[in-house]
Amino acid sequence: MIRFALAQAGDVPRLRALVERAYRGESARQGWTHEADLLDDERTSADELAETIADPAARVLLAEIEGKLAGTVTIRDLGRNSGKARAYLGMLCVDPGLQAEGLGRALLADAEDMAAEAFGAEVMEMTVIEVRTDLIAWYERRGYVRSSETRPFPYGDGHAFRMAVLERSLR
Repeated sequence: MIRFALAQAGDVPRLRALVERAYRGESARQGWTHEADLLDDERTSADELAETIADPAARVLLAEIEGKLAGTVTIRDLGRNSGKARAYLGMLCVDPGLQAEGLGRALLADAEDMAAEAFGAEVMEMTVIEVRTDLIAWYERRGYVRSSETRPFPYGDGHAFRMAVLERSLR
């Protein structure tokens, strides 16, 4: 049984461990959504996670299975842009050993519902590293559409990656 909850300050150590395990290093290679072949730095910091959890314009959703943290996703209120209330979805990750079992889809659906309820969001947007075509295709199968916009890679110096912008109507 999956239990969803909002992250609290005390969740930071286990949340950070999950994010690093899912995105970077050898453990990430057990799953299919990792960035371990592209990046070898840290994905996030304890300070960044604590700031996000404390931010009233953000929500960090946790998914637990049998008391173990199995997945997470973050949403952030972007306010109105182009006349529509928007939210940003980021850091969706599932423990590599549990990927491809539907938890990512469940987290995504819960995050979309939460964005609409908590922020009045009409549109969800996200960014994905452009070369991650398999991951972009996964989001497209869930109703996201790739816009013509790209953005610079936001982490670290010296990376030539571009971020594809994807959007989905929540109405």
